Amino acid sequence: MYIIKVENSFNSAHFLAGYAGKCANIHGHRWKVEVEVQTENLQKNGQIKGMVADFSDVKSDLNDILENYDHSLIIEKGSMRSETLNCLIDDGFKIVQVPFRTTAENFSCFFYREMKEKGYNVKRVTVHETLKNSATYEE
Repeated sequence: MYIIKVENSFNSAHFLAGYAGKCANIHGHRWKVEVEVQTENLQKNGQIKGMVADFSDVKSDLNDILENYDHSLIIEKGSMRSETLNCLIDDGFKIVQVPFRTTAENFSCFFYREMKEKGYNVKRVTVHETLKNSATYEE
């Protein structure tokens, strides 16, 4: 099996509603996302002959996904009072709502599926919340 890995990062804030600890407060991370793409057989023809996929294409597609989350407040839908949410939006803050709790575990699964939708044979996705903490999703 041949495997290539690309990585990119983005900065954002989040919080964990209902969490009994510091992460219940809004705080930020520089999230690093690693995507591994696999194949049993390398490309046989054309510009990407001898490759799993073009690194540039994989990096570009990952960047397209992550760009939406960069310098935003990412919140789980329904985890913030609508009045608070509307005030933040009215004040011009970039808010991204997602249908899951904003944990590294959930982000790894989410980005895995996003890259699969772009046509890649994804082996795994790892999301680093900090330099020492990460979560990986693979099927």
